[in-house]
Amino acid sequence: MENGEELLLNGLLRLLSEGGSDQAIRDFLDDFHDNDIAEALTQVDEEARKRVYRILGYEGTAEVLPYMDNASDYLEELSPQQAAAVLGSMDADDAVDVLEDIDSEDKREELIALMDDESSEDIRLIVSFDESQVGHMMTTNYVTVPATATIKEAMRSLIDQAHENDNINTIYATDPQGRYAGAIELKDLIVAREGTPLDDLIAKGYPSVYAQARIDDVMDQLRDYAEDSIPVLNQRDEIIGVITATDIIEAVDDALGEDYAKLAGLTAEEDLHERLPASMKKRLPWLVLLLGLGMIVSSVVGVFEAVVAQVAIVVSFQSLILDMAGNVGTQSLAVTIRVLMDENISGREKLLFVGKEMRVGAVNGLLLGGLSFVFVGGYLSLAKGYALADALRIAACVGAALVLAMVISSAVGTLIPMFFHRLKVDPAVASGPLITTVNDLVAVVSYYGLAAILLANLHIS
Repeated sequence: MENGEELLLNGLLRLLSEGGSDQAIRDFLDDFHDNDIAEALTQVDEEARKRVYRILGYEGTAEVLPYMDNASDYLEELSPQQAAAVLGSMDADDAVDVLEDIDSEDKREELIALMDDESSEDIRLIVSFDESQVGHMMTTNYVTVPATATIKEAMRSLIDQAHENDNINTIYATDPQGRYAGAIELKDLIVAREGTPLDDLIAKGYPSVYAQARIDDVMDQLRDYAEDSIPVLNQRDEIIGVITATDIIEAVDDALGEDYAKLAGLTAEEDLHERLPASMKKRLPWLVLLLGLGMIVSSVVGVFEAVVAQVAIVVSFQSLILDMAGNVGTQSLAVTIRVLMDENISGREKLLFVGKEMRVGAVNGLLLGGLSFVFVGGYLSLAKGYALADALRIAACVGAALVLAMVISSAVGTLIPMFFHRLKVDPAVASGPLITTVNDLVAVVSYYGLAAILLANLHIS
């Protein structure tokens, strides 16, 4: 059975190849979601797309285009006047997203200049905010009514505005000075009796955010309220836009993607089509720093050359210690970054958290150290033919080093992100690769240091 996308694509291709009329194609497309139409358009040729653009009209094309990856590339298939008309029919935030994908600033300005005054003003308002600010992700698709209006007047105002703004599930009230006064649910307005004061329907404690606020600072608040939209205010408490649930989901997704990239030591996310120099610029700085730290780790191993010369077999278990230290540090890092999202956590709670992580590392280290003691001792005695006493000494060294490395790595994985957080540096940016390398250093010093102490006078090559 064909799914929606396949059914749409096959039907559209059939209508196009058989010379179907514009009306037949329009009626066919009306039965499908804009996302499916967008997917189908990416799989037909430019001539077919242009015909569909014409059939859909500016408003229909404006509904479909935001669902298309690299929408700016498809926008270039239209004349500047047509492209401007399509962008002007979009929600302002969607139009901004498409415009920002256009490399040429002159081209962007040309399209904005060709739009109607209201659309261009909305777009210029949104782009006036930094990408890290709430105002940059808001939409101007919202409805307001005066708080002093009657139920009948409010309904009439809603109907008048709904032609241009279809985000009507929540309606925002303004006081006589134009300031935000609260929100009204559409269903409450619909069922209200005519004589009911509109003020009785207004939720005066309905949340709002300021356009200048940083997205990261209000993300938890936006997510916790779980409303379909939240008003965005300027410094005079006037509504200038709203953040929709879709915007919030996209922001959370972007934040997760950025954090994932940062944990890998990247300054930002990369995409499939990114140029080589841009990708190198994101990766190289941390790699150079980590190369230097890696050289320090290698130098430390050289300090214990005498131990390796006496008991060469210890090198075989180095990777075991390094891997476990790295794993523990990464686990502690992930938990710590999650804890640091709570800005209200006290210094005492942070100390208690560090202690907890070290206890977890110690207990896990004792269990894994015990297992490694048994495994390494048995392996050296049975498989390698070492004397039991010598095998147990080496196994004890490996087990003790594992415990020590896991305890210290737990502390490192907790303290380093806390340190960067204290310096107002995103802990995800600096912590991931740095902790891995620092924990390698911790593991090497722990392992070979204990080997120098516990395996003194033991000569096995």
